[in-house]
Amino acid sequence: MSGTPVHGTWEPEPAARWEDAFLSGNGHHGALVFGDPDADQVIVTHHTLVRPDRDDGRRRPPALAAALPALQDRLLAGDTAAAEDFTDGRPLQWVRPFHPAFQLRLNRPPEGDTHDTHDARAPYRRAVDFTTGETTATRAGWTSRVFVSRADDVIVQHVTAPHLTLDLSLDPGLPGAPAGLRIGHGAVLTPEGALLTLRARYPGSDLAYTGVTLAAVTGGTVKLVPPGVLVEGATEVLLLTRVHRHTGELDTVAESRALRDLLAAPHPAPYDDLLARHLARHRTAYDRVTLDLAADPAERALPGSALLAGAGGPALLERLFAAGRYHLLSASGLLPPRLTGLWTGDWNTAWSGAFTTNANLNLQTASAAAAALPEVTEAHAALVHRQLPDWRDNAREIFGARGAVAPSHTDGESGHTYHFSREYPLHLWTAGADWLLKPLLDHDETHGTPDPRTTAALAEVALFYEDFLQRTDDDGHLVVVPSYSPENRPGNASWGTLNAAMDLSAARHALRTAADHHPEHADRWRALAERLPAHRVNADGALAEWAWPGLADTYDHRHLSHLYGVWPLEEINPYDTADLAEAARRALALRGAENDSAHGHLHHALVAARLRDGAGVAHALDRVLGGDYFHASLMSAHYPHRDVYNADAAHALPAVLVEMLVQSTPGRLVLLPALPASCPQGELRGVRTRFGASLDLTWTADGRASARLRPERTHRIELRTPSGAEPLDLAAGEDRVISVKAR
Repeated sequence: MSGTPVHGTWEPEPAARWEDAFLSGNGHHGALVFGDPDADQVIVTHHTLVRPDRDDGRRRPPALAAALPALQDRLLAGDTAAAEDFTDGRPLQWVRPFHPAFQLRLNRPPEGDTHDTHDARAPYRRAVDFTTGETTATRAGWTSRVFVSRADDVIVQHVTAPHLTLDLSLDPGLPGAPAGLRIGHGAVLTPEGALLTLRARYPGSDLAYTGVTLAAVTGGTVKLVPPGVLVEGATEVLLLTRVHRHTGELDTVAESRALRDLLAAPHPAPYDDLLARHLARHRTAYDRVTLDLAADPAERALPGSALLAGAGGPALLERLFAAGRYHLLSASGLLPPRLTGLWTGDWNTAWSGAFTTNANLNLQTASAAAAALPEVTEAHAALVHRQLPDWRDNAREIFGARGAVAPSHTDGESGHTYHFSREYPLHLWTAGADWLLKPLLDHDETHGTPDPRTTAALAEVALFYEDFLQRTDDDGHLVVVPSYSPENRPGNASWGTLNAAMDLSAARHALRTAADHHPEHADRWRALAERLPAHRVNADGALAEWAWPGLADTYDHRHLSHLYGVWPLEEINPYDTADLAEAARRALALRGAENDSAHGHLHHALVAARLRDGAGVAHALDRVLGGDYFHASLMSAHYPHRDVYNADAAHALPAVLVEMLVQSTPGRLVLLPALPASCPQGELRGVRTRFGASLDLTWTADGRASARLRPERTHRIELRTPSGAEPLDLAAGEDRVISVKAR
């Protein structure tokens, strides 16, 4: 390969918009760093910051179970609009919106006002190092370094310059901040320098959040200049920041003591000590997997904005792969990534900055198992298991069933289903729990150790289907009624209908998987799965989105819910179900892009990769790389031309690049299933397989490829390559090298 791929990005100018700010995070706190030497801003976020409101009782699932049998009767009798009445009459209610906390402002007076000298014409560079999580900005003698510690859960900023003079303050004035937000500032001098606090109490709520920043100043003087402090003539300033959401008042004395304890290391370089503790966790995780596409070294040296403005190519894919893994890791901890990851600079976050579980969260976390980020899966598991009691309420209140039904939207606090409307009857969707548990199963297969929490959750999903699947068609097959295919509708019926392909696949998978993990119930649950109908192929030769006869497909839509059986499941694949795979390929070819949502394009690429369609993967990637979806921060947007800050593309792209190169199940390895012509050579190192082996893959422009497997379990698998299929025996602890044709 041509040198080492770039594990970071840089820009020759400070960020002018928060969307272009470089990002750091530890899965709890987030930081958006502008890097302006004269008027720097660091926007602070935290996963817990969702805006409360007066709960009027509508944040509970609707009590509709008593009306369910009548709805089922009407739908089965041919009333295609029956589900539009299946509601308690509430208006559409969004989940509580995610919002930023405040911005830490560091303003330097104009040259001439102080002894501090800074030449605006001097060369400038800001960068983020993905291997460390550290953002840096430099100009002349001024340097700022920022990271968010995974070890100490604190935002750390270190600013150095000769005769450094700064106004420091915590500023809540971010776009969209509510007028009724009650703000209290505090600033006191301390032996280290100063302690700044900002308390914000939400309108009409007993909830508040408080930010605390300890400023340790070397040299110079510190003066109180409300609402902050003025540092004059210093050589360095070290800032430690945390934010807490709470009721009542936060004990800021205890918090300041905790921050001060972080500086009590025996070494004279506290910033370096804090960074070293952080690196033991962050770098270990980030370095597990790398992708080298043999890009031109000159292109690798370009700033990110220049790569994005070019024609794409290997250097851009390398950097977006690296950035995607970095941002995904940085956004995952207390919770998995939101629609905006862990970051926003605006209180009016699109779609509430929620976790949307009918495609978006699922796509973002798709690389976790294969790309060796168990930290992401652990965060995902935390969301699932914390909300299981609410999922039980959804099953009982809406469907009169035992077990669990997941919501389509959640703010991370409540798992209740309450976000739905006539056009988006998300309360009818029953496949969510299966999709949300799939990454946890992939993780367990990869590591060879079942998680008892996941095993228990599988049983709850199976119990739901056992109660819910009570109605049959004329042939004796079970009917999923009501059924919903997010977020689409048949061309000749309403949204709530019968036998959506996704619901059929999810029910089958959930019942069979639960049976595999619960032998005491296996016969009963497998028998129930066998009574579900087969998928339907429509008159166009495509896998129908609804298996119920007579329902017409609507092709121009961003979601690919009906291809759930292809990805993330393996129910439909080119090896075991060739006819259905061909129908799925036809369905994918007929699918439109609707409003050009980035998640739709990358979902298309993931399905195409499973169907061994390298051209389809390339086309979908071209749509995203050529559509101006990425900010200079390398965080993505939802729509073309950088419209609506959104993490879907940034976090999902690594999954696409892995899936086009390596796919695995517990019994199968597929090498180079969908290699685009735009990636003629490369090396992917460190990926994990679901049969318990790590893998390095190298392929060359002359059509050769080799894979080194490092198995942890003794196992026989099926090996699939462009040349065909063969059995492969693996022995724990014995490396295996395979030479194959790349095309």
